[in-house]
Amino acid sequence: METRGVRAQQREQTRQALLRESRRLFAARGYGAVSLSEIVAEAGVTKGALYHLFDSKAALFRAVLEQVQQEVAQTVAQTADVHDDLWTRLTAGCQAFLTASTAPGIQRIMLIDGPAVLGWNEWRAMDEAASARHLADVLTVLIKQGTIAPQPVAPLTHLLSGAMNEAALWLAESDDPADLPATQAALAQLLDALRIR
Repeated sequence: METRGVRAQQREQTRQALLRESRRLFAARGYGAVSLSEIVAEAGVTKGALYHLFDSKAALFRAVLEQVQQEVAQTVAQTADVHDDLWTRLTAGCQAFLTASTAPGIQRIMLIDGPAVLGWNEWRAMDEAASARHLADVLTVLIKQGTIAPQPVAPLTHLLSGAMNEAALWLAESDDPADLPATQAALAQLLDALRIR
């Protein structure tokens, strides 16, 4: 029993080292520019240990992307949940997503390499599981409350999610510090236009 517990602990330590180092390398240089040999060297493990945990480089990347998406979703939830008013939760959460996703390592992994490495359908499913579902839930309640006009939730969720992802990608290419506040202001106006007066 004790040996099994030690092995499980070592396995988890190896997994965490691989995730940490591959995330650092993917964020700095992008998926395509990083080799498995580099990852295992940086993590201090063998390729055999990597293949024991992940069956491919893409599977390792998927685990890193999942970690990044969960962190962004947690940031959004923590920012939104401090507000009592549901409308303010929506707007604060959307702004938090935009800000969190503009971090260079987050952008490269989540928005640039994610769809390219995993394919649009798998990336989209992961995105929906991580954050789009929460956005849809809030929009549903706001529609039921009469804060937003009655309309199908799925297209609205995809439009807002797509707009925020596109804005984050555009900001990744920008070197003007004024672009983030300008984009945040545009997002605020876009959201405000949904609200019934």
